[in-house]
Amino acid sequence: MAKYVKEIAGDYDHFIAYIDHKMMNSSISVDIEDKHKTRVNNVMCTILVYERYSYSGGNRVSMNITILGYQKSIQVVAITSGGSTGTFFKINTIGEENFLNKFIEIIEEYRGDENVKISKNNRG
Repeated sequence: MAKYVKEIAGDYDHFIAYIDHKMMNSSISVDIEDKHKTRVNNVMCTILVYERYSYSGGNRVSMNITILGYQKSIQVVAITSGGSTGTFFKINTIGEENFLNKFIEIIEEYRGDENVKISKNNRG
């Protein structure tokens, strides 16, 4: 398991669209397994679960991304799992780490809604 937490400023809905667009274009084997969006009072929460094939591990790894938003403040938590080949101990977690590192690159590229164009084509 690998984990990443980041706080950024930006438009919540645009950020969700940006993440989904970038994740779906990050690898040919990436799929969105499920998503859930809710609001409690003025706090928005979106949970995205992605999965992809790890060529280095020869298996599939998943990433759960939880995004909280309040006004222009956004907190992102990403946790990867799966991909280990061990029965009792985690062996070969390279796939998880690579998946998370790709996500970190996507987050670090985000500069807010005014500088990012998002197309409707998720694979191109």
